Amino acid sequence: MMKKMMILAMMMVMTVAANAMSYTSAKNEALFLSDKMAYELNLTEDQYMRVYELNLNYLLSLDRAGDVYGRSWDCRNTGIRCVLTTSQYNRYVRLGYFYRPVAWRAGTWSFGVYARYDRGYYCYHRPVPPPVHHGPAPAPHHGHGPHHGPAPHHGKPGPAPHHNWHHR
Repeated sequence: MMKKMMILAMMMVMTVAANAMSYTSAKNEALFLSDKMAYELNLTEDQYMRVYELNLNYLLSLDRAGDVYGRSWDCRNTGIRCVLTTSQYNRYVRLGYFYRPVAWRAGTWSFGVYARYDRGYYCYHRPVPPPVHHGPAPAPHHGHGPHHGPAPHHGKPGPAPHHNWHHR
């Protein structure tokens, strides 16, 4: 009986681990999603990098279907709200393939952005991610963003976007 329970426990752990996204997959999906967000939301280079990190943290947190719209999704959206201007954020929320980028369908992760964009096509050169993954972004603190940067723009124009910085 004990042996059967151990085997069952091991199978359950393997099933959960099989659902988790690998670092390489999460990084590639975060890069693709962030690239399209930079294109459609007219992000600055700094916004692009911050959105990439938030997307990567979110994707790495996905272990099972119930995680898709859980705490990490809320943290991602809070962080993105701090990074984007009000008009950018309002557009982001209206675009479901950005706001709700992942679904669990037929036993696998599904990304809505591929219904709009061809897989592998990038509008901009891939950003150079930080060499070390820093884990989930901390909760906003005293009105500052998840990276302890300046407060959100609240609709005030930020620096002019320079998409030619990496445009292909």
